[in-house]
Amino acid sequence: MRIVAIIPSRYASTRLEGKPLIDIAGKPMIQWVYESVAKTQLIDQVIVATDDERILKTVVQFGGEVQLTSPHHGSGTDRVAEVAARLSCDIVVNPQGDEPLIEPRVIDEVVRLVVDNADVYMASARSPIRQREEVLNSNVVKVVTDRDGYALYFSRAPIPYCGGEERGESLPLGFRHIGLYVYRKEFLMKFVALGPSPLEKRERLEQLRALENGYRIKLALTECDSLGVDTPEDVVRVRTRVKGRNL
Repeated sequence: MRIVAIIPSRYASTRLEGKPLIDIAGKPMIQWVYESVAKTQLIDQVIVATDDERILKTVVQFGGEVQLTSPHHGSGTDRVAEVAARLSCDIVVNPQGDEPLIEPRVIDEVVRLVVDNADVYMASARSPIRQREEVLNSNVVKVVTDRDGYALYFSRAPIPYCGGEERGESLPLGFRHIGLYVYRKEFLMKFVALGPSPLEKRERLEQLRALENGYRIKLALTECDSLGVDTPEDVVRVRTRVKGRNL
């Protein structure tokens, strides 16, 4: 199987303008994502997909591969699909461009779910939430799964409900969805053709499009905490964590 990672990256973020080019310890955020993906064992090629010349120039400067896409895409997945349609590949990996601390081994774990299971056509990852402030943070996407690890629902709201006395202190408060998707190419093309769904638009979570149309998403469980960047406060947290790694 040929496996290609396509990182969607746009400059005009509604919540944090110019997010891909924000400096983190001397490197733009998009470079952190690119280099993490490039360290995986299973991916054959890594490409940044962007509609912005500033991002294109930055990726070229650090030696990455980049392709320009249409400026009219409604989502990062649509941008990924445009590039994937030009390529000869079997599996498409979609790392989010705002997850600079995503660990290569987590990406490989999710890719392996698709490679090793013929009935899995879309996969992602989750990690335990142990801080109550994360449960209440709408920028932290929560997920609940069935006993086989397939997603039941994703939300920005706290899910599942926890009354306190029903929860043992050693149990997590819930599970954070890690911004990473792996698709069989043929399913990715089917997915983007479906168009946005009602719950997807309400939650602003495009993975709900799959669930609303009756498709399943398998999730790997990991203890790794990636930390997505959506706000200026997130930038500070990522910079602090990177600084701690380098001490």
